Amino acid sequence: MKKIFSILFILLISAGFKAKADEGMWLLPLIDKLNVGKMTELGLKLTAEDIYSINKACLKDAIVIFGGGCTGEIVSSQGLILTNHHCGYGAIQSHSTVEHDYLKDGFWAKTKEEELPNPNLSVTFLISIEDVTSQVLANVKEGMSESERTSAISAARTQIESKAREGNSYRTQVAAYYGGNDFYLLVYERYTDVRFVGAPPSSIGKFGFDTDNWEWPRHTGDFSVFRVYSGPDGKPAPYSKENIPLKPKYWLTTSLKDLNKGDYAMILGYPGRTQRYYTSYEVDEIMKITNPNRIKIRGIKQDIWMADMMADQKINIQYASKYSGSSNYWKYSIGQNNQLKNLNVIAKKAAIENQFNSWVNANSDRKAKYGEALNMIKKSIEGRAEYMNAYQYLTECIQGCELLQFSQIGSRLLPALKGGKTDEIAEATKAIKENLAELYKDYSSPTDQKSTKAMLKLYRADVPVKYHPDFYTTIVDKKFKGDIDKFVDNMFQKSIFASESKLKAFLDKPVLKVLENDPVLVVFSSISKVAQNVSAERGKFDGDLLTGQRLWVAALREMIPEKTLYPDANSTMRLTYGTIQDYDPKDAVTYKYYTTLQGVVDKYKPGDYEFDLPQRLIDLNNKKDFGRYASPKGYMPVCFLTTNDITGGNSGSPVLNANGHLIGLAFDGNWEAMSGDVYYEPELQRTIVVDIRYVLWTMDIYAGAKHLVDEMTIVE
Repeated sequence: MKKIFSILFILLISAGFKAKADEGMWLLPLIDKLNVGKMTELGLKLTAEDIYSINKACLKDAIVIFGGGCTGEIVSSQGLILTNHHCGYGAIQSHSTVEHDYLKDGFWAKTKEEELPNPNLSVTFLISIEDVTSQVLANVKEGMSESERTSAISAARTQIESKAREGNSYRTQVAAYYGGNDFYLLVYERYTDVRFVGAPPSSIGKFGFDTDNWEWPRHTGDFSVFRVYSGPDGKPAPYSKENIPLKPKYWLTTSLKDLNKGDYAMILGYPGRTQRYYTSYEVDEIMKITNPNRIKIRGIKQDIWMADMMADQKINIQYASKYSGSSNYWKYSIGQNNQLKNLNVIAKKAAIENQFNSWVNANSDRKAKYGEALNMIKKSIEGRAEYMNAYQYLTECIQGCELLQFSQIGSRLLPALKGGKTDEIAEATKAIKENLAELYKDYSSPTDQKSTKAMLKLYRADVPVKYHPDFYTTIVDKKFKGDIDKFVDNMFQKSIFASESKLKAFLDKPVLKVLENDPVLVVFSSISKVAQNVSAERGKFDGDLLTGQRLWVAALREMIPEKTLYPDANSTMRLTYGTIQDYDPKDAVTYKYYTTLQGVVDKYKPGDYEFDLPQRLIDLNNKKDFGRYASPKGYMPVCFLTTNDITGGNSGSPVLNANGHLIGLAFDGNWEAMSGDVYYEPELQRTIVVDIRYVLWTMDIYAGAKHLVDEMTIVE
């Protein structure tokens, strides 16, 4: 028995289930018990309470969820926020026009009156985290089915969340951790008046675009600036001219001190999702279905978009954010598959599973409790394979057809027209009209027409016939002799959804028969029927899969006595710690930990979409006009590397030194470790960070926005 466990323990350490030096996305309430000693050894000068406290202002009070998928940080007493350029990209794009192209030219508000409101943008502060596992599981009984267990947990979560909201305006969430074995209550406060303050041109903020994305060496000034406002009473309030800059509980001090290899680095942020405890079966699904499908479908769609974007500046602005969002995880999927293969991750996962089976079978109680975990996962993954493939094609292909998405508006109006009640019709049409301009603002019908043709052809060619919506046979084949191009041309010509003016004219005089027979709505309804069926069939495997995953993670925690396993990321605040380091990506190659402004200029390609540069930046570099932001070693720093463990959602997260001072903004990972969400490789995994000195140099010296720098608390 001891021998079996010893072998297992060694293997787990080597395979990544035992946290290595810099591995782990840690829950803040646990760092005092689990991590602060190691963090102190690496150089940390703060206490655990300096980082997370519910009794005093601390670092966590300066960290925000920025929008719905990034992190930001408060850097002044007046609510100034820093985040990544790509996190603010949608807001920057929304304010851009051909006449005032802030993506191309950048933007800097000289006064608070010039800061631009963003109706759909919010920032959210974490108030507290509390372990509520015992409360959530109080009514979970032995022998419950997965659906019964889910119902009991759901009821408990609702009750806990509701109680936590009593007497306040907070938002609450009971989130699951460790595969649904632990639960924590998170209390948040959300502010919805967030204004755009500034951003460099995309030639700085997205320098390198797709080519350099997920790559090192990196030379991207990936930052943007916003400000959060409150009501006059300091509480969250909708946008109003009477609102005032938020007076935060805490804001970060910014450091201009030089950075060296081995320096302590810490990140607080909101990582999205990791799957570190996935089995070999789940990794196989990623490699054979999820990633290949995403790569193929998005690649075709992006090529169409890019061709039109390069040909027309208006379309370039309209589709900039859409393209960026699509291409980011398109390239990620390519890199992830490559590295999962290169690192032989499936074999490493399988080795752990073999040892797990030995451990389980050595004890009858363990076998009774955990013996079916792997088998449940295996059968679920294998059983849902064809449905996963069809579902992904439905979502990815249909998402490539914007006009079909517009028809959902019609689906909401249809019941009112069928009911024939004048007041309901008037209310429905009024609601749609209010959003028309925003809906069509970033829409190019000719571009979408090309994309729709490609997507519908691809779906028909790649997906088994039994998952084909019936419009392929009843309309495309019968009325257009199988010609998808002619079918799509007709749909775009005749649909009321094809343009803002057509839809507005219809809404002025809505007619049930016209809506019911609209070609786009007919096609969308056909697709919806298949999607519902596929989702239902795929969903039949969810229960066993969830049970298997929960038991698997519970068993792994039990097998390792120290119980230092960290939970997978789930979009809640985490801390990661490490050091500034270079790395060796392959034989005879070493990448140093920093890049310089000269490296930016060295990549310069005049007129190139990805590597063009403003002449002013080139001139400032040639004159070595770096102000107080240069390294004492004589160069202007741009980006640097750390060993921090991050993932998507960490974009915009502050990178902090041993004193908790801001030294950079995390914005990317490196190509050689794209498997990181599934398997952590300490020798290769790096976080790419834009140096705060480059951020401030760009604001101050390049852009002349010194007034923003003057707001910040800076140490030199």
